[in-house]
Amino acid sequence: MRTFWKSTLFSRPRFSMEAGRDFVLITLGALLQAVGLRLFLVPAQLASGGVSGLSQIANAYTGWPIGLMVFAGNVPLFLLGWRFLGGPRFALRTAYAVAAFSLLTDLLVAYIPAQGLTSDLLLNTLYGGVISGIGYGLVYRGRGTSGGSDILARILNDRWNISISQSYLWVDSLVILAAGVTFGWEKALYALVLLYISGLAAEQATQGSDVVRTALIISSQPQAVAQGVMDELERGVTLVEGYGGFTGARRTVLYCVLSRSEVPRLKALVREADPAAFMVVGSAHEALGEGFRPLHGQG
Repeated sequence: MRTFWKSTLFSRPRFSMEAGRDFVLITLGALLQAVGLRLFLVPAQLASGGVSGLSQIANAYTGWPIGLMVFAGNVPLFLLGWRFLGGPRFALRTAYAVAAFSLLTDLLVAYIPAQGLTSDLLLNTLYGGVISGIGYGLVYRGRGTSGGSDILARILNDRWNISISQSYLWVDSLVILAAGVTFGWEKALYALVLLYISGLAAEQATQGSDVVRTALIISSQPQAVAQGVMDELERGVTLVEGYGGFTGARRTVLYCVLSRSEVPRLKALVREADPAAFMVVGSAHEALGEGFRPLHGQG
């Protein structure tokens, strides 16, 4: 018990700093989602999927505030998430993200023109998708969720092993179908494009643009290649022993991670050390650790 309280006491400043960072990201993400919704999606009658999309459709019939309906629609899903996705740990960031988005969505009515910035449906689709997607990505980086279909998709995945992508597809397809009936099928088609764009933007905001290269090298001169990588590129190399599937000969496989600009230099030094080497260059979304961004502090 003493050990527990001691570790908790000493770890509290770090936790508070990380938690503060998370809530700043969630707040910024919720603000961007609300701006994208009010400035581009609502004026163009583009349903964004999930609870917010259903709230837009309900608003068209009832006139009730969209933010209030987003909040109300998330309450039963929030309770399900509490039950199936981890209780208080799940609840805090999700509740804050939903409340912030709902509040900001209704508050921005007084500051954003009802007709938006443009009447061009394509521009509303592109800008609405990008801004909303970045907002979702910031919420995810803050280790939160935006409620709605996020919660439902995680529950379906956790309880019935339905993939996250399939869950989103089912839920959003139903919303887009309802939007087609309400706003027209042309706008429903644009809404599908919107969902795709927002997904790409969310992924980019979550993972960042730090695309790196990975290299697998099979060489009869592994030490020479490894030494060249460490000396000239100042990158680490991992050596793994393997066997050729056809010849059965023993081979050393080298693995390293490097930036895109370093790939030509890697090819040159491998060619110089062993012209008969076999090399595969691939891509990775992110590299964390020595030589790249630090692992500490990453959500």
